Amino acid sequence: MTLLLKSSYVEKLLAMLNSALAEEWLAYYQYWIGARMLEGPMRSEIEPELLLHATQELGHAVLVVDRILQLGGTPILDPKKWYDHAECDYEAPVDPYVEVVLEQNLRGERCAIQRYNEIAEFTYGKDHATYQMATQILNDELEHEHDIQDFLTDIARLKDDIRKLRL
Repeated sequence: MTLLLKSSYVEKLLAMLNSALAEEWLAYYQYWIGARMLEGPMRSEIEPELLLHATQELGHAVLVVDRILQLGGTPILDPKKWYDHAECDYEAPVDPYVEVVLEQNLRGERCAIQRYNEIAEFTYGKDHATYQMATQILNDELEHEHDIQDFLTDIARLKDDIRKLRL
């Protein structure tokens, strides 16, 4: 790879990583505040899981910042710029009903899965360290997606059971 290609490659990668960083911070807050605001069935089971996810998203932010610095880049320094860099939406829990919050988080996880797939594909065979980080985070995001989907399935079954009891 020529120096010019290396430079443009690293610049593009740093932009991707800064987008991921912004999204991790927004995901952290979305999980954290959503868990605090949560109302509805199974709240006591779901809240600790959402708080765990929040902690894991914060851990992802640490990994991404470390990689940005290792590559000689500068992480986003001003939280006001997170929205400028994030492609995944932050959804405020204005309706704190458990299913609504879970659906919001599910959309966020699916966006994060797409983000880390893109980073993994971009770095495959070119940057082992970033590739490993992306696949590690991707595995966590896939697990989060599965956890949320399981809760949504459980709530749907609970609703079906209640409907059957009423008949």
